[in-house]
Amino acid sequence: MSGDIRRMDEGQLRRVKKLIRGLCANCDGGDCLLLDDGEAHVCPQLITYSLLCRYFRAAVLPADRELYADIMERDAR
Repeated sequence: MSGDIRRMDEGQLRRVKKLIRGLCANCDGGDCLLLDDGEAHVCPQLITYSLLCRYFRAAVLPADRELYADIMERDAR
């Protein structure tokens, strides 16, 4: 996996949001528990077309093999 920030299209972003809300252990009502410092912080991965969150990339995205391949392997082709 390269260090490049991956970009998603609209359809991919919709699928990513569904995965986050359904499977991400760090997403609580749209807020990111990893960023919790006593105040609520919106999950950055829910509001960007860039694949930024390392936890999401490693632990959540692989649950959708097709989406994972589309996003992660697209640039390798």
